[in-house]
Amino acid sequence: MDSPVLFLLLSLSFSLWFSSSSLETIHEGTSLSLIEKSEDILISPDGVFSSGFYSVGYNAYCYAIWFNKPSRGKNLTVIWMANRDEPVNGRSSKLSLLKSGNLILTDAGKFTIWETNTQSLSSVHLSLYNTGNLVLQNMEGVTLWESFDFPTDTLLPQQLLTRNTRLVSSRSQTNHSSGFYKLFFDKDNLLRLLYDGLEVSNVYWPDPGLVSWDAGRSTYNSSRIAVLDTFGKFSSSDNFTVMAADYGPKLHRRLKIDYDGDVRLYSWDEEGETWFVSWQAIQKPCKIYGICGANSLCSYIVGSDRKCSCLPGFKMKNLTDWSYGCEPEFHLSCNRNESSFLLLPSVEFFGYDYGFFPNYTFDQCKNLCLQLCNCKGFQFKFSQDDGFSKCFPKTLLLNGYRSPDFPGDLYLRLPKRNLFSYADYIQHFTLVCSSKGTVQLDRTYKRSRENGIVKFMLWFACGVGGLEIICIFLVWCLLSRTEQTSDADKQGYLVAVTGFRRFTYVELKKATKDFNEEIGRGAGGIVYKGVLPDDRAVAIKRLNELNQGEGEFLAEVSIIRRINHMNLIEMWGYCAEGKHRLLVYEYMEYGSLAQNLSSRALDWKKRFHIAAGTAKGLAYLHEECLEWILHCDVKPQNILLDSNYQPKVADFGLSKLQNRNFENASFSRIRGTRGYMAPEWVFNLPITSKVDVYSYGIVVLEMVTGKGPTKGVHATDCGGEIEPKRLVAWVREKRNVATAMASWLEKIVDPLLGGNYEKDKMEILVTVALQCVEEEKNARPSMSQVVEMLLRQEIDSHSDGHGVNL
Repeated sequence: MDSPVLFLLLSLSFSLWFSSSSLETIHEGTSLSLIEKSEDILISPDGVFSSGFYSVGYNAYCYAIWFNKPSRGKNLTVIWMANRDEPVNGRSSKLSLLKSGNLILTDAGKFTIWETNTQSLSSVHLSLYNTGNLVLQNMEGVTLWESFDFPTDTLLPQQLLTRNTRLVSSRSQTNHSSGFYKLFFDKDNLLRLLYDGLEVSNVYWPDPGLVSWDAGRSTYNSSRIAVLDTFGKFSSSDNFTVMAADYGPKLHRRLKIDYDGDVRLYSWDEEGETWFVSWQAIQKPCKIYGICGANSLCSYIVGSDRKCSCLPGFKMKNLTDWSYGCEPEFHLSCNRNESSFLLLPSVEFFGYDYGFFPNYTFDQCKNLCLQLCNCKGFQFKFSQDDGFSKCFPKTLLLNGYRSPDFPGDLYLRLPKRNLFSYADYIQHFTLVCSSKGTVQLDRTYKRSRENGIVKFMLWFACGVGGLEIICIFLVWCLLSRTEQTSDADKQGYLVAVTGFRRFTYVELKKATKDFNEEIGRGAGGIVYKGVLPDDRAVAIKRLNELNQGEGEFLAEVSIIRRINHMNLIEMWGYCAEGKHRLLVYEYMEYGSLAQNLSSRALDWKKRFHIAAGTAKGLAYLHEECLEWILHCDVKPQNILLDSNYQPKVADFGLSKLQNRNFENASFSRIRGTRGYMAPEWVFNLPITSKVDVYSYGIVVLEMVTGKGPTKGVHATDCGGEIEPKRLVAWVREKRNVATAMASWLEKIVDPLLGGNYEKDKMEILVTVALQCVEEEKNARPSMSQVVEMLLRQEIDSHSDGHGVNL
């Protein structure tokens, strides 16, 4: 085996790099080494770059290439390292170019730490080019190896990033070993940033939620090449191109993936002797995955580095490295009664969800998390613009940050017994970050002596001002004549922005062909089918004459318009013209539940989902919308079905808007439909949300049995006579005398189902319905509790870990 034959010893310090003892090339049989404080270095012909042993710790060195000009106040700028993850001992370690053509790095124990794995029959030499490329060539000029083909965290101008190379960040500013962030080409030919952490791995740039073309990228290439030119243009084969802010001829540039996971383009400022950022991939550092580790929050202040902090109840795993994140100081039991939630406002943890649950109420989202033992908390967002809520239960708390413009909150799951101890944390957490107050300027004014010219100019200005006021008044008079046209323009703008508009009576009369096709009627009015000029089908409700002025009517319509839930019918407009009062709703293809109950189209799965969806809609009316609303007429005719049999509660325009103190509510007359009305109406008791709960229970029993609430259920008594019974009493009787679950369910379930239903879920549904129709209102559950009970049953039936699909 060949061995080194020559040792070059240089006793000069870094301040004497450019003396005659510095090297531009080393030849085979030559070694570079570091003994005590002496260094062997290679220098590029223009003196810009050097390569040699670079200190990365106490008596620990890596063979590296660096930029010779030290940045003001900072260390040398390293652009490449051979052995970043295996530093060598400072003494007796050396870089040797063997006669075989192999370049090796050995430590003090004579072990080979790094090598180029090259061979050559002719003699070879190692040179450092002006480009910063360290090149190994033979006498024929054939390149055997070059550092440009093995980048670490930096790309220099004209250096290619290819399908076989990648940039890997360092662990920290002072730790040069390989970090967790990588810039590379994926299998789809896209240039991406990847967080490859201790436990999890995720792509985070471009936004993984975007398809390639939405991110401005193209997968239609196979070259997978990216390059930075000397002018400051970085371009990639996937159509990604950026330009430096100082685009143009510049002495020195470099593209680097920094330890914080951001990719930045640096330009050298010759006068200031420093590097400055001329472009960066991600503007908000806290949006970078894994930046603070698990169970921690990232915050960022412009002009400073990011700041990491543990969540309440957690502590740092490794006091010197945030990438390890934080660990809990508590034990969280699976018992839902021992857990509670701590609100962290405007905090987001993106990724690692059990699933996405749209239009879940807050209570539904909370209870879903409590049902899942490994749920660490949940993200809840509610959009005031579209009225939709979003629920994200979390399996892991990674990628956390706080932003005032984030439209949601995190609810952290903690032991109930520890919750009080975190009150101080939340008080500090919600403080305004800015410490700047109002500063009064100290100014003094001196009155100058009177000036005749100034006085004249002042009088002249007053005269001109008076003339302007007269002109403005005349213009206002002219514009007032166009007020009607302006109102029409505003109306058109309102339609464009919200989709909600005011119709004329003539428009709706034409849309319904003179109110020709009736599709429903009730105590409040008749519903007709109509078609708008844009071919949208609508349901138009023509209200009975109301003893209510236009202002009062419009106020109530305005409130109803803002109510938005996937299980509530959507209002598209209205008409208030003279004595006419009409409401325009979306049209539901399958009509009402009442029209479908006798149809075989409603199988067991559809009926259960209709029951759950109706409960969600009512829970929203009672507890979540801006104005708490009682429906007061829940019945199958007011539960409409869209093309997917998704239920939508309708006709809550008949309801009376309530104050939050329901106990003080009163109605001047009974509302509702016989058979679905709660006892409170009959006995003139205070009306609460429990009247809707009672009606809902009757509707569910009707869906289960296929029998109406008032027509009676015929049963045979002991004497053999046929006796009519009310639906609720009949179901209770069958359950009470049953000897087995299956037997009593079979006696009440709608024959149209043909026995095709889940017995456990059916029993839960009937049990919930019977609780809802208790005579005593306080014994009835709230609608949110109904949703929770049905949701719990659905979770139990998905114990294999799949999502909940109510």
